[in-house]
Amino acid sequence: MLPVTIPGYEWFDERTNTFGSTKETTLILEHSLVSIHRWEQKWNKPFLGKDPKTAEECIDYVRCMTLTQHVDPAVYYGITNEVMDKINDYIEAPMTATWFNDKDKVGPPHREVITSEVIYYWMISLNIPWECRKWHLNTLLTLIRVCNAKNAPKKKQNRRDMLEQRTAMNKARRARLNTKG
Repeated sequence: MLPVTIPGYEWFDERTNTFGSTKETTLILEHSLVSIHRWEQKWNKPFLGKDPKTAEECIDYVRCMTLTQHVDPAVYYGITNEVMDKINDYIEAPMTATWFNDKDKVGPPHREVITSEVIYYWMISLNIPWECRKWHLNTLLTLIRVCNAKNAPKKKQNRRDMLEQRTAMNKARRARLNTKG
């Protein structure tokens, strides 16, 4: 979770010829599958897609991330660039100590469009508990990747490695049994 403080501000509404203001507000935000699902329901496009988001879409995603109850909608228009940078850093943070060795990866990058429903499918097919949808999204995606790696069939050894391993095992057995062959 990320707490951010949005400074209060004043504005003039030209339609009603009135002034308005907001107080300084602290929001508790969570970048999760639930947040992405809410955002995709409204905008009808993948959140994790390559297309850039408009300012309105970014502000609306902050709304979707908000766990704080009863927030004045006008507060979101007071988000400063510094606060948005802090939010973006939080969204992009790995939130895990797990890392992957991608040197064995072969082929072109994965081109499937990933939506919240695809991630929900992965969770169901990998028997990941439903509560994990509220985790930071990067942690959830790392768990999915770990499950896929652990469930993947083992790679076959190449012939050379297999022969070296058998030679070492035979040598160890001969030494342990004190034989020559």
